[in-house]
Amino acid sequence: QVQLVESGGGLVQAGGSLRLSCAVSGRTFRSYVMGWFRQAPGKVREFVAAQSRSGTNTNYADSVKGRFTISRDNAKNMVWLQMNSLKPEDTAVYYCAAKDGYDLLGGYDYWGKGTHVTVSS
Repeated sequence: QVQLVESGGGLVQAGGSLRLSCAVSGRTFRSYVMGWFRQAPGKVREFVAAQSRSGTNTNYADSVKGRFTISRDNAKNMVWLQMNSLKPEDTAVYYCAAKDGYDLLGGYDYWGKGTHVTVSS
């Protein structure tokens, strides 16, 4: 059973930074594509960022390009989302997700329970 546990959310002022962490247990971490998603109040969940199994390839939503960075450490079974220059519209519950295979997009197989990020103006 794969388990994903997010941490690092909180309240931050606009222009500030947060670093989200996701600890993954279960099967071999390096076999997963890892992604971050978010869901704002009253909105559907949306893709934020993804990283390939080796960490070589990344993909970002246009809304976060240049501000957010996804990274992973396969030795530590960890993935992070560094969020800089935060905006009020980044307020959401952020979810860590994992998937088998190689495609950075498409459906994800495993999900964490989420961590709340609130950006005040």
